[in-house]
Amino acid sequence: MPPKRKVPEAEPSYFSKRNWQWLGAGAVVIIAGFITLSQGSITLAPILLVLGYCVLIPMGILAGPKRVKDPGPSGDSAPN
Repeated sequence: MPPKRKVPEAEPSYFSKRNWQWLGAGAVVIIAGFITLSQGSITLAPILLVLGYCVLIPMGILAGPKRVKDPGPSGDSAPN
């Protein structure tokens, strides 16, 4: 009987659902920017493209996990 192979563990995902939502929103805004650009808009199209490429896509890459405030050891959030 051949030796059993170890099944490699799944690699941790660095992108959470929140990251994928930011990236998806960026893709939608970029597509909308190119559509408005093809229709001849010289004002709205660049705004949408800059918003998508310079704000939403980087937010999708750089957004970390949500942080929950720790109430502290005493259980209350008020400072002493």
